[in-house]
Amino acid sequence: MSETDPKALPPVTDEVIAARRREMAVEHILFGALRHLAGRHPEMLDELEGSLPHLWDRSEGTARDDEAVREIARRFIKSLRAEA
Repeated sequence: MSETDPKALPPVTDEVIAARRREMAVEHILFGALRHLAGRHPEMLDELEGSLPHLWDRSEGTARDDEAVREIARRFIKSLRAEA
C-alpha cells in the first residue's frame, strides 16, 4: 500500500495504541450498561435500532462507509437482544 492509499493503516504509535485501548474500554463499559438497561427496558433496543439510519461514518472519501458502521451497530443490538 502506498502512503496515499486511503485504506492504508495509520502507523502504530503510542498515541494510536492509547486511543485503541480507550475505545475498547469505552465499548466494554457501554455494552455492559446497555445490557443492564436492556434487561429492564427491552423496548430501548427497538429505539436504538430505529435510530440507525441516522448513524454515519465520520471518515471521508473512499474510506467512508456508513452502512458498514450501521452493520456493526446492528450486530451489537442483536447481541444485546440475545442476552436480554
